[in-house]
Amino acid sequence: MAKRKQTSRPSEKLFADDQRDLFEKSYEERLKEEKNRPVECLGMTFENDEKRREYFLEKLREKLKDPEFRKIEGFPIGSDEDILALSDPPYYTACPNPFIEDFIKQYGKPYDPATDDYRRKPFAADTGAGKTHPIYMAHSYHSKIPHLAIMPCILHYTEPSDIVFDGFSGSGMTGVAAQLCGQPEPEFKALLEKDWKDAGYGAPQWGVRRPILMDLSPVANFIGYNLNLALSAREFKKAGQAFFKQIDEELGWMYETLHTDGKTKGRINYVVWSEVFTCPNCTGDVVFMEQTYDAKSGKFTKEYECPHCKSEMTNRSAEHKLTTHFDKAIGETVRTVTYQPVEIEYTISGNKAKHRKKLDSADLALIERLRNELPKDRFPSQPIPEEIYHYSRLEPKGVTHFHHFYLPRALHALSVMWRIAGEWPDSRLRGFLKFMVEQCFWGFSLLARFVPSHFSQVNQYLPNVYYIPPCVVEISPWYILDGKIKRLLKMLKAEQLPQSSYFSQSTTSSLQTPIPDSSVDYVYTDLPFGDFVPYGDLNLLIESWHQVFANLQHEVLVDKKRQKAVDKYGVMMKEAFSELYRIMKPSRWSTIVFHNSKNAIWNVLQDAIGSAGFVIADARTMDRGTGSYRQYTAQMAVKADVIISAYKPNGGLEERFKLEAGTEDGVWDFVRTHLKQLPIFVSKDGQAEVIAERQNYLLFDRMVAFHVQRGVTVPVSAAEFYAGLEQRFPPRDGMYFLPDQAAEYDKKRMTVREVLQLQLFVSDEASAIQWLKQQLTKKPQTFQDIHPQFLKEIGGWQKHEKALELSELLEQNFLRYDGKGEVPSQIHSYLSSNFKELRNLSKDDPALKAKGKDRWYVPDPNKAGDLEKLRERALMREFEEYLPAPRLRQAGRESKQKRLKVFRLEAVRFGFKKAWQERDYATIIAVACKIPEKILQEDPKLLMWYDQALTRTGG
Repeated sequence: MAKRKQTSRPSEKLFADDQRDLFEKSYEERLKEEKNRPVECLGMTFENDEKRREYFLEKLREKLKDPEFRKIEGFPIGSDEDILALSDPPYYTACPNPFIEDFIKQYGKPYDPATDDYRRKPFAADTGAGKTHPIYMAHSYHSKIPHLAIMPCILHYTEPSDIVFDGFSGSGMTGVAAQLCGQPEPEFKALLEKDWKDAGYGAPQWGVRRPILMDLSPVANFIGYNLNLALSAREFKKAGQAFFKQIDEELGWMYETLHTDGKTKGRINYVVWSEVFTCPNCTGDVVFMEQTYDAKSGKFTKEYECPHCKSEMTNRSAEHKLTTHFDKAIGETVRTVTYQPVEIEYTISGNKAKHRKKLDSADLALIERLRNELPKDRFPSQPIPEEIYHYSRLEPKGVTHFHHFYLPRALHALSVMWRIAGEWPDSRLRGFLKFMVEQCFWGFSLLARFVPSHFSQVNQYLPNVYYIPPCVVEISPWYILDGKIKRLLKMLKAEQLPQSSYFSQSTTSSLQTPIPDSSVDYVYTDLPFGDFVPYGDLNLLIESWHQVFANLQHEVLVDKKRQKAVDKYGVMMKEAFSELYRIMKPSRWSTIVFHNSKNAIWNVLQDAIGSAGFVIADARTMDRGTGSYRQYTAQMAVKADVIISAYKPNGGLEERFKLEAGTEDGVWDFVRTHLKQLPIFVSKDGQAEVIAERQNYLLFDRMVAFHVQRGVTVPVSAAEFYAGLEQRFPPRDGMYFLPDQAAEYDKKRMTVREVLQLQLFVSDEASAIQWLKQQLTKKPQTFQDIHPQFLKEIGGWQKHEKALELSELLEQNFLRYDGKGEVPSQIHSYLSSNFKELRNLSKDDPALKAKGKDRWYVPDPNKAGDLEKLRERALMREFEEYLPAPRLRQAGRESKQKRLKVFRLEAVRFGFKKAWQERDYATIIAVACKIPEKILQEDPKLLMWYDQALTRTGG
């Protein structure tokens, strides 16, 4: 958007007085000149940046008067004036951004299939995570990915000036990363270029990308806006000094205390408050900290005694002492938990030493005075919504309105600081000062725990929860903000924030966007974690100060109180990914970051991605702390962030598939196109990885999903598919490649010591078969050889999964050499390679036949058809036992029979697949109703068949 040229600035110590100027003009003159410099924005030229802001604010004001505009999904709850006060259009609006289409027209590149030659492989290199980077540390948010971990992905998938979209942008790290691709820090730039060269990625194309950011939360977007905005360190330094001077004048008296000598005045750093409990035995008052704090260990004891009756107590057995008082802010009598101030830490001017003391009469009188006075400035006093996730923790303690989160002095101080920041004359500095003061909203509240063992009492609240502890700390503005402003200044002086404003940010739902079809070049998004973090509820406290609230009915989250169960979450995710699919250009990539401890949520996500039309090409785990990637396996979903690389198939494949749908040509066209999108070679520490997506069973799964999600019959069986792979695509180390890819793999394979196999965990029939295949491919074995190993592996067998004997698994999936005829090639190759005496023998040699007798081996794909038919007959017989009464099945109604507790999952999967081929959707739905909900939600294949059956029947 508007590009502002930044003057270079001399290095200087933080907060040091400017002794000299390297330029002829004074700083004030240059600042005035810069502020009056013409700026370009969306193709228009303005006299200066304030004129730009005035023009677009008026446009937004007019838009807010339109009733239809306010009907846009996800429109926040707030008055026109509060929305305008929070906005800086056209960059950022605290409502749906009406200038996004103009942004794309100005900076986007139209998609032309005739000339488009975009090609990329999934990105699988490590990144520098940057969790200690000043930008990451600049503001706390519930969940965010460091911009340094995002930048390599953007650089890999895009070119300079490309449009990058994040529909769940949170604190705006994707925007920061996109813009900083044009101004990388030298150390990061050198390190990334070296790593890419070593990994064979080529040189990064440095240059600004243009991000479009969307989030439902006004607070998250406000953070993102400030981190994406160009700002002068000198301007902020001057404003910061003036800000501190003003709060010192208005608030200093509130934080004065007398030193123990009774003469010297000190300034309060913090006051420790303790909850007062009631003894369940004698009903006497028990001050928590006085009875539980051990000064020697610096810890609180779990058990303590009543000072009156000496009975043993714990927090569970103690009762809250509630105090009744009239709340002037809401005009009602309320009952709240009783807190008592017990200790002050303070410092004396000119002396860095910290002092502690009990509160004296003057301290207590000041607290009582502030308790009886309402703040003169605006503060939030609305009721806390009862449907928020942690309301049950707050209401019993009397915290029912937003101002109840604060002790009297804290509420007075915050309202003054918020007013000073909000009245700042310069609009950009006004936003950044508010951004700074926001740091106090949680740290000043009753959520801030007193942690005596910690060197600092700043922001000692528990993350992601509204927890009010029995011992809280009331801190002063200087105590919390002094370090904060220094860190912000250090970041600004190093020019670590983007120095040009090339972003568009919107406060709205990403389920419906104003973005035209096929106009986004790349998507990077960190999805909501299912039910893991209640983002919207946690933002309410800060939103209450802005007076602009997110519309949480549109939040994509599992939320029982708002009647959003897992299935509703899945529906909303499908809408989100369908919208992403619509706005992305064909052949382009999306990087999707996700973390949840429940497999059901993970499977709903996969189903949503596939249903929208995307094809998953790679899945890895990322450590947010180190930025390192590992290939994903299902067992990791609980422990780490899963990074999914998915692409939108190009128009050519989709058009051809319409003609080839349901034919073998359609199958192999998809496989060829899919193989082009997969990584060819991935190595780390001298070892090559098996690329999971190139294995035959995952290629089969992707092919089946591609057909099913487009309502097309799958024309080949698994055995036919595996045989076709062998005939059409050269195999390497258990993976399949296009011919030119195989040549590249062979060349790179020579540079590593070995291929690191994926670790398999046996938990059900399917994983047991894969484990056996892995073992028998390496070494054909007898039943007696493999049985002890198998018993060791099945310790994690799922409770609902019908237990199968090893003999049954072997007979239905593998072949045994009975000693008659020639020794099969698989056994012959293993024996001749591992036994000297058996080398150079013919396949019918008696010694070779004797050594190979009774060994089980993996059948040749071209000869596995008969074996698969045998297994399918057994699976179908098992599936038929699960069918409900015919009348219920034909009606597609839920069976009244008991749910299945133990069943053969592979039989249900096969039965669903066969019913789908026969378009017998009622059978799928009827059997699904007998399967426990948890099992159905946690199995991606069952969920896919069931979901598609519901869709086809209008369910």
